[in-house]
Amino acid sequence: MVGRGELTDVAWERIAPLLPGVDGRGRPWRDHRQVINGVLWRLRTGAPWRDLPERYGPWQTAYERFARWEADGTWARLLEQVQVGDDSVRAVGWTVSVDSTINRAHQHAAGARKLGRRRGVELEDLERASACQALGRSRGGLTTKVHLACDGRGLPLAVVVTPGNVNDSTVFDTVMDELRVPRTGSGRPRRRPDAVIADKAYSSRAIRQVLRRRGIRAVIPERADQRANRLRRGKAGGRPPAFDRKLYKARNVVERCFGRLKQFRAIATRFDELAAHYRAGVHLAALILWLREPFQCPSSARSA
Repeated sequence: MVGRGELTDVAWERIAPLLPGVDGRGRPWRDHRQVINGVLWRLRTGAPWRDLPERYGPWQTAYERFARWEADGTWARLLEQVQVGDDSVRAVGWTVSVDSTINRAHQHAAGARKLGRRRGVELEDLERASACQALGRSRGGLTTKVHLACDGRGLPLAVVVTPGNVNDSTVFDTVMDELRVPRTGSGRPRRRPDAVIADKAYSSRAIRQVLRRRGIRAVIPERADQRANRLRRGKAGGRPPAFDRKLYKARNVVERCFGRLKQFRAIATRFDELAAHYRAGVHLAALILWLREPFQCPSSARSA
């Protein structure tokens, strides 16, 4: 019987062939499904690793497996392969929505900032160390910002983690660079969506020019101050940027995606000291969202 929040049989069948196998060296792996369910329990509850229930095995095993698969890219690779499977049956909606959300960092995640001023350690060095771990001080205290690019169904295609005080528009190029879905056969990975929907925080000439050069339709409203400046300059201000109000209504999918991701309490509040571990948690939560979507195998899609 599958417990609440654990991998269903259908989800397990999709990812089991993608997991690392036994290489013949050392002790055999503890059951992958049991350990992943333990990691999901911790991600869903936000509890310390040491409080992991006994039915998932030793907490050290779950933590070490989670950290190892973060270091070798297994979590990100699982997410990518599930995206590839959906794209192969044309289930991915390539009208992409981009946005970000700020998540509060728990005091356990802010260990780097508790070092204080020590001999030979300047305050600027501590600030840089915190920024490297994607911790920034904003109005809500120490925060981390998660930037997403979602497909038309509201499923994450790209994930970027930054300090909470980073401006959205400065990370736009990084988010677009992370947007990459390989093909099942030959050919380069798909990196270019049909359209990008974003709010006024991404309204800049530089972003519109980047999308125009790549042949991507920009659906971004013009900010009031930009519009006033353009009108003040008269003909020299140029024409208003093209904006599809009807298509812009689809931007709510990324907001709904954030709501679904934050059902995992370890995502809504950051408990991980390392930014890499927190990002791996977001990748795993995003993977679960993809696995929850109905999947049509390629053979049945061709015969339909």
